[in-house]
Amino acid sequence: MSTFKRYKDNEKSLVRRFVSGSKRGFVAAFAGMARFFRAGRQKLTIMFVPHSEKRILNVQISLFGFFFISAVAVALVGFLAWSAFNYTDVQSKLAGKTNTLQETQENLDLTRDHVSRLINAARTFQAALDSTFASMGLSTGTPQTEGQGGDLASFFDMDQAGSGRTRELSEVDKITAWLEQSVKPLSELETMMSSRGDILTEIPTIWPIKGRLGHISMHYGQNENPIFGSWYMHKGIDISTYRSGDPVVATADGKIVGVSFEMGLGNHIIIEHKYGYITRYAHLKSFAVQKGQSIKQGQVIGYVGNTGLSTGPHLHYEVHLGTDTIDPLRFINSRPDQTAVSGTRN
Repeated sequence: MSTFKRYKDNEKSLVRRFVSGSKRGFVAAFAGMARFFRAGRQKLTIMFVPHSEKRILNVQISLFGFFFISAVAVALVGFLAWSAFNYTDVQSKLAGKTNTLQETQENLDLTRDHVSRLINAARTFQAALDSTFASMGLSTGTPQTEGQGGDLASFFDMDQAGSGRTRELSEVDKITAWLEQSVKPLSELETMMSSRGDILTEIPTIWPIKGRLGHISMHYGQNENPIFGSWYMHKGIDISTYRSGDPVVATADGKIVGVSFEMGLGNHIIIEHKYGYITRYAHLKSFAVQKGQSIKQGQVIGYVGNTGLSTGPHLHYEVHLGTDTIDPLRFINSRPDQTAVSGTRN
């Protein structure tokens, strides 16, 4: 027998066995399905027996029906369990949102209180600013708003029909705009005050003993000479600290034009300032500067002493404008931080 024929015979044998096995498999499957459906169509009887003499209730149901109802019941129980869990979670989130809303409301109320305080503070600031400008003889520093006067109260009376968050934000925006517009006049005020500050350092406006020590033992004007007993014109003020050695300072920026000794004034210094002012410091114990030296306001120039015609340690201080003498207290008292001390020891 040839090899080809053996292959063909084997092939036919395999086909016959495959077809035969397939038929047996289909037959077994159909048979199994038939048995499954026959078993599923079998009836189950469920009996409900009451504890009284009422009639027993019988319920007949197939296995398929029983399994279907069981599956539905399990699914329903699972759904109810999931719904209960989800409901609890939703309740927890809702409670959290409620707390957050309450906190937000409290913060909003607090914000409204702060806005109200801010408005009152802005109005107070306006009044102080206007008062400052008026005292300096300037026009009001309150910025002007479009279509309105400069009054801050009227500035905030606009659009008051709104309420809640809209009105609060509107008021904050108005305060912001008002303060932004206040920058320019305040800058001008700063420039002017800076200029005035420069002037205050160029005229004799500070107390001539460092640390504002001492008291006035003799004022400017007609006084009795403590040595000769006669009346004379005292051209300055005498400041006593009851001791020698306390530092004497220049009362304004200037240039030292005199450092010398005279019989009456003892050791004394003369300083020339701008605008024609001259100051003199007499009866010094010693000097701390030299003639021709430029000095700054507050710089130490010498020390309190008892030289010349003097009855005790003190500083004799004069202010001249041209050829006239001026009461030094007119300058010292013009500065709010410089108040003359009279009759007491510091």
